Amino acid sequence: MSPTVALFAIFFVALMAGVPVAIALALSSICYLLIADMGLAIMANQFYSGMDSFVLLCIPGFLLAGGLMNGGGITDRIVSFGNAWFGHIRGGLAMANVSASMIFAGISGTAVSEAASIGSVMIPAMKRSGYDAPFSGAVTAVASTVGPIIPPSVPMIIVGTLTGLSVGKLFIAGAVPGLLMGLTMATIAYVIACKRGYPKGEKVSMRERLRATRGAIWAILMPVLLIGGLVSGIFTPTEASIFAVVFSLLVGFFVYKDLTIGKMLACMAETISGTTGILLLVGFANVFAWILTSEGIPQQIAAGLLSITDNKYLLILLINLLLLLVGMFMETIAALLILFTPLLAVATQIGMDPIHFAVMMVINLVIGLTTPPVGVCLFVAQGIARVSLVEIAKAAAPFIIGNIVLLFFVAYIPGLSLWLPALFGM
Repeated sequence: MSPTVALFAIFFVALMAGVPVAIALALSSICYLLIADMGLAIMANQFYSGMDSFVLLCIPGFLLAGGLMNGGGITDRIVSFGNAWFGHIRGGLAMANVSASMIFAGISGTAVSEAASIGSVMIPAMKRSGYDAPFSGAVTAVASTVGPIIPPSVPMIIVGTLTGLSVGKLFIAGAVPGLLMGLTMATIAYVIACKRGYPKGEKVSMRERLRATRGAIWAILMPVLLIGGLVSGIFTPTEASIFAVVFSLLVGFFVYKDLTIGKMLACMAETISGTTGILLLVGFANVFAWILTSEGIPQQIAAGLLSITDNKYLLILLINLLLLLVGMFMETIAALLILFTPLLAVATQIGMDPIHFAVMMVINLVIGLTTPPVGVCLFVAQGIARVSLVEIAKAAAPFIIGNIVLLFFVAYIPGLSLWLPALFGM
């Protein structure tokens, strides 16, 4: 068996056997190096170089900030804010769910944490109010995917690490598509709610709305301050993550006063665990990517796609169809680490801006977080809603279709992702 065949065979067999992606990457890379008689020192070198990036320091910062804000009672306040403004509309709780996820997206930068934190509050509330369980879980799952699009975004940090693209510019480029994604999901939720006759709550007074807004204002302020700081050049993305942690500590301890030393330590432990998992994945993926590059696989992929057609619009369609398929079976960060560089080579050859391509690819892959069989957010929401995977997948289908339609708008209209960075002169 040739080393290259062994590499892919072991990788895919390990994935199908349920082995974590990082371990599958490590096992396949080790076997390749042993069969090719290249020595394992290469693996150590490439593993270290993959993690040796200053930009990656953003990840623990934003993860910890999100955990601290959640531990400090921010989730309940965000949900109250959404209910106060949208609860009186038909399907208002579903729209409040989406709006809460959009606000939380500006804090955590990850989808799974959103699905767990927002879902633990919103899914039981929606079920008590008369929404069926599959729909409640589906709304939570799909709304959580806006997390990696609206800044800050862990996948965008990974892209910046891989390519040297400005993380700040990537953050800003994701803002408009992220807002459009939230609007799309809220609109679909409203249409379904009207069709099924889901309940609407009592309209609250403006005083109650302002009170709920005051309660959530610190959560709303964080993404505004982060984006403002990045655009103005006050701080770098890495410094922004440290600012987010300090901001979260001050708000949790001295404003909301719900954060305790015990909760803070628990958040730190979760951050260490989450960061370790991501960095292991980054390190082993860098080894895997080095092997692919040495074998000329990226060039072969680019040549293969370009041999099918040289039409820009058809190639964009093919790339998106490929990524939608990959997203169904592979976690977002792993897919980015393996596929971003070779597909970027194709994109640049047909004239796509790298920032535009990055936003398109991240949106594409986060859709996979809600598609079986490996839709992580779908599994999280399913567990909270206590429904079968089939039931929640059916309920999520209209939202997934809506997000795919939006994906193609973003893919074929570069201005949706490039307009805001250009406006700020980035």
